[in-house]
Amino acid sequence: MKQLINAAIAAALFSAAVPALAEVVVVVNPKAAEASMTKDQVAQFFLGKSTAMTPIDQPEDAPVRAEFYKKVTDKDTSQAKALWSKLVFTGKATMPKEVANSAAVKAAVAANPKAIGYMEKSAVDATVKVVYTAP
Repeated sequence: MKQLINAAIAAALFSAAVPALAEVVVVVNPKAAEASMTKDQVAQFFLGKSTAMTPIDQPEDAPVRAEFYKKVTDKDTSQAKALWSKLVFTGKATMPKEVANSAAVKAAVAANPKAIGYMEKSAVDATVKVVYTAP
């Protein structure tokens, strides 16, 4: 009986330590001309290689941010931050605007036709348009 209880506790602790990863989508303003984008097109904005759209980032410690950068840019958040720091230092770019959460991304994108952001698919509504879904 004690083994069964210990196994149940271990299983509960393990499942709590490994959060379920939400499906990440890239969103733009509904009035934006883009109907869809490729992974590479999205990565261009979030790696400072294109200024055609304004990237909106989530907080550094947000799981959705780590998931987004891993799946879309093939970089972890520290690699992306180092890249942005270099661009900012050389005067080639300014850091993406960082907002508090997916609701704030939605509000920022809805208010700016040139904004692009990422969020959990479950948070999407009619105020934004999905142009890419991370695999």
